[in-house]
Amino acid sequence: MDKRKIQQLKRRKQTLEQRLGSLTPLMRGTVVELATTCGHATCRCAQGGEKHKKLYFSVSAKGKTKLIYLGKERGALAKRYVDNYKALAELIDEMTRINMDLLRQNALE
Repeated sequence: MDKRKIQQLKRRKQTLEQRLGSLTPLMRGTVVELATTCGHATCRCAQGGEKHKKLYFSVSAKGKTKLIYLGKERGALAKRYVDNYKALAELIDEMTRINMDLLRQNALE
């Protein structure tokens, strides 16, 4: 990807963030914790013991679920982004209810 394309993407992202206000950044999806085995034969997880818990970001796109490994550092950040998305959805629902009421009263601009 060339620098011009990267700059275009950054400018587009900045424009979108300004429009979204305080509920940015955001992501649609879920932070999930999965238990996995590490592959080491001598590890407790390979011998029937407790598996290693790891955080992932999960999102469904075009009918397929995508997972991104987060690790400990990015888990809290991804959770905040998901919470922002949920807050935005709730805000839109409330605005819709208000606008429907105004529309019923013929009070919209």
